[in-house]
Amino acid sequence: MTQNSIKHAMTVDVEDYFHVAAFNKVIDQTSWDEWPCRVEANTHKLLQLFADTNIKITFFILGWVAERYPELVKAIRDQGHEIASHGYSHQLIYKQDQQVFREETAKSKQILEDIAQVQVTGYRAASYSITRKSLWALDTLAELGFTWDSSIFPTRHDNYGIPGSPEEPYKIITTSGAVLTEFPLTTAKVFGQSVPAAGGGYFRQYPYALSRWLFERASLNQTKPQIFYLHPWEIDPDQPRVPNASWFSNFRHYTNLKRCLPRLERMIDDFEFGTISQSLGSVSISKTIKLNDLLEDINP
Repeated sequence: MTQNSIKHAMTVDVEDYFHVAAFNKVIDQTSWDEWPCRVEANTHKLLQLFADTNIKITFFILGWVAERYPELVKAIRDQGHEIASHGYSHQLIYKQDQQVFREETAKSKQILEDIAQVQVTGYRAASYSITRKSLWALDTLAELGFTWDSSIFPTRHDNYGIPGSPEEPYKIITTSGAVLTEFPLTTAKVFGQSVPAAGGGYFRQYPYALSRWLFERASLNQTKPQIFYLHPWEIDPDQPRVPNASWFSNFRHYTNLKRCLPRLERMIDDFEFGTISQSLGSVSISKTIKLNDLLEDINP
């Protein structure tokens, strides 16, 4: 672990392999209960890793999972980790009706709070789908009592991203005047371009040395906190293969599953991690923007 380093945020999006957006064209939401669930065992494997390395992290839990595995939610709570919402049905927000989004988000928040008996104030959108087409979701989050969010990826991608948005924690003033703290996903500047360096598929596809270099570069040599994420299914090379998916979806989902857990162990050894609240609490947030400012590129 780097000496005298700041604390970064380690996060896990608690969902199963059949929930991912890459497979939504071949797996209908109504058939989810027909697929063998592996999220419980995989999440417990991660819990053991975090116990062994003595770190507390933030778990964004899907409401659908929490309903079926309430004891998993309690185990996460009992081990001292931070519980946040990942929505209910893992649908892309910019493809959802606003009222449906509100109802599902409120439902997921209530499910988690009823099970864990803690207040849930943090949120992460499925597939980082708060984009310029769905900024209204931030208004809804504030109205429902969320105080912080980690859904905005300041990069270009075919399914998500708000390029030109701030690359370090900042505050957003919503349309109603409420304030949300945003912890954007990690990107590193390389030749003037914002390169994703926050984990997930990038972490599996990049060589580990590149992931480490990008994360270090993003943190400006351990002077600014960054955020890392992965999913329980990413440490599960034996998960069922989804038939009829495109070659690109298969590439994104299955590449280097066997290497993910060993790489994660190295990442934890190389950087100091904690929860999102711990990481945000260690810095002074100086930038505040209005919600509509996110419609334009505001980074230099």
